[in-house]
Amino acid sequence: MVLVIALLSAACTNAPARRSLIERTQVAMGSELRLAAWSADEAATLAAFESVFREFDRLEALMTVWRDDSDVSRMNAMAGRQPVRVSPETIDVLGAAAEASASTAGKFDITFGALADVWKFDHDQDNTVPDRKAIDARLPLVDYTAVRIDRTAGTAFITKPGARVHLGGIGKGYAVDRGIALLRARGVTDFLIQAGGDLYASGLNGDRPWKLGINDPRGPAGRAFATIELSNATLSTSGDYERSFVKDGTRYHHIIDPDRGEPARGCRSVTIVAERAILADALSTGVFILGPADGMALVERLPGVEAVIVSAGNDVLISSGLRGRVVMTARPSEGQ
Repeated sequence: MVLVIALLSAACTNAPARRSLIERTQVAMGSELRLAAWSADEAATLAAFESVFREFDRLEALMTVWRDDSDVSRMNAMAGRQPVRVSPETIDVLGAAAEASASTAGKFDITFGALADVWKFDHDQDNTVPDRKAIDARLPLVDYTAVRIDRTAGTAFITKPGARVHLGGIGKGYAVDRGIALLRARGVTDFLIQAGGDLYASGLNGDRPWKLGINDPRGPAGRAFATIELSNATLSTSGDYERSFVKDGTRYHHIIDPDRGEPARGCRSVTIVAERAILADALSTGVFILGPADGMALVERLPGVEAVIVSAGNDVLISSGLRGRVVMTARPSEGQ
């Protein structure tokens, strides 16, 4: 998912002596990967950043659908035929995806890949609405229970011929978690990782928590309607406003309801706050598809998970654990 969270926090004037805010960006997994850290050792910090950039590239090579030799592409090619040996990282992501699917009543479903060439919202976006018959022909292939993993054998198997896995709703979160571990292993403690709509804030921004903005789904680029201060937590947003188009007064976007095979209609954006990026990444998608009422009910049941939801009617719902922490700076903009 390519979804932007506005970073509102600026360099703190009361930072400890000799430390400075070091920042680098690179394109990874189809979106901008931004790293920022407070450090007195620029060379060591930049070396740590390079290790994160390399890790994102390595994981993308394993999980992309745009390379024939990736784990995911090989799984898809062998769907209904035989298990495929894959990396431990891919097995970890597939296992986490199965848990997310179960917790969201199947609304988070990595086998939506069967619809990826019907609804074209990746690099091939063509702003066309597919024929309903084309959608219905693929819907039987969307079934997360068809993905089986064998951790002992190190294999993954898609049991339905023609079914296709796409890890766009969870792979980036996993990569962020890996980046967190790499930076901490190198002694970097006060940092921010942002990969599209997935963001993790560690430690402090100078002498305060990181102040982050939640994008206005209908506002101009970079405009936030709310802010929140975070430390040692992840924030992930799924929205209908980036990979999208409007046709005949209706907005079409990339977050597909696996039960209907069409863009989910209940929300404009969902922001999840949690401890792990992989969990927040998957839940932001699943809660978006569940809709405001069912989605917020799920969030309230899950320990350590909070949410801010902008409904299709432009209402803002804030989970109980974030009330008093989220500061509304404006009403979300109206519009289609």
